[in-house]
Amino acid sequence: MDLKQHILHAAILIVDDEPANVKLLEKILQRQGYRNIQSTCDSREVVALCDATRFDAFLLDIRMPHLNGFDVMQQLQQRFKDDYLPVLVLTAQSDMETRLQALSLGAKDFLTKPFDQLEAVTRIHNLLEVRLMHNRVRGQNRLLEEQVKIRTDELYRTRQEVIRRLGLAAEYRDNETGNHIIRMSKYAQLLALAYGLGEADAEIILNAAPMHDIGKIGIPDRVLLKPGKLDAEEWRIMQTHVEMGANILSGSPTELMRTARIIAQHHHEKWDGSGYPQGLREEEISIAGRICALADVFDALTSRRPYKPAWGLDETLAFIIAESGKHFDPRLVPLLTKNLPEILAIKEEHADEFNNSSLN
Repeated sequence: MDLKQHILHAAILIVDDEPANVKLLEKILQRQGYRNIQSTCDSREVVALCDATRFDAFLLDIRMPHLNGFDVMQQLQQRFKDDYLPVLVLTAQSDMETRLQALSLGAKDFLTKPFDQLEAVTRIHNLLEVRLMHNRVRGQNRLLEEQVKIRTDELYRTRQEVIRRLGLAAEYRDNETGNHIIRMSKYAQLLALAYGLGEADAEIILNAAPMHDIGKIGIPDRVLLKPGKLDAEEWRIMQTHVEMGANILSGSPTELMRTARIIAQHHHEKWDGSGYPQGLREEEISIAGRICALADVFDALTSRRPYKPAWGLDETLAFIIAESGKHFDPRLVPLLTKNLPEILAIKEEHADEFNNSSLN
């Protein structure tokens, strides 16, 4: 349907307390081929009529009983917030005060009584053309916004996938599983929220946590995959994965990558200062690092690995509670136990196929 046909199908409401004026306008519009015309001589009916029909133009008298044209425009302003208010004012008054008040309330044009028919047709046509073009642009903008949202969501999901696969590359070298990084990152998000961080900060931790051990891709296989206990030199080499991970993740301006770098650098620090690589203690360790340290250890202990069986829940909790104030932030440990049902639900949802641990 071309623009001309759209204009002829536009919904028009005539509001004038003089029936003769209403009939004249209806007749003029019908002769021009307009097909969707409604009218009322009672301005109090406008709101109810708008509930039933979305009008494309209002031909509105100013001087009316009950509600005058200004009152009606105030009502229409509430309905047309952030939209084009298509009002053509019908008035016998030509004083500047009336025109300025009408314009301030959203009127777009005037038709002076008694009106010339050709002028009336032209002004109504012009009003509708602007209104329908406005609608068309709004529709295109909504479509563009939807496409941008779809693309943004796709980029967000792609970013998450890249992050997880990057983290998985390191975990596979260490006999870990992809589900480990999913579980520990979800535990970390839950603990962050329980600690009082906002949803945005908790989501950044969720997305940054999978990269906590990315530095392990730089550890030689003879150290990383050694089945027995590491000697002093091998342990020193193993500890370098923290700084390697921080170096890999450094230099980005994004908050996500900055948080990932901090987590990589801090997740082996301990509350009492006995951790590595810097021996930081208490709140010198970032809250993201403290949270991920607890989430990582909980999942590592309760998960079966080729080199160890899974610990039971009671045994795991006993260890974590014993390490509160030593390895772990003493404010985080009670949050883990308090939110244990949600944590176990995450563990069950993302369980490893070979993991036959019984947490009881």
